[in-house]
Amino acid sequence: MSGSLPLQFVSVVINNNNDNNAPGRVFLSKLGRKLADRSGDEREISFSFQRLSVLIQRYNAILLHDCFVKEEEE
Repeated sequence: MSGSLPLQFVSVVINNNNDNNAPGRVFLSKLGRKLADRSGDEREISFSFQRLSVLIQRYNAILLHDCFVKEEEE
């Protein structure tokens, strides 16, 4: 593809015990830094980690909810 942006795949592993992988943490920190530079708010770095945490919690709640079998109404 001519004129396309270079893409790089970065695996991000998030564990509930806060044991994140180093390349993923560096990637997320760089992404947060770019967001902070754009918005002018230095807190954007921590906000991005908080957003990711909320997304994981929501997804886990959905998985937990879906694992219960609903009885069919007669």
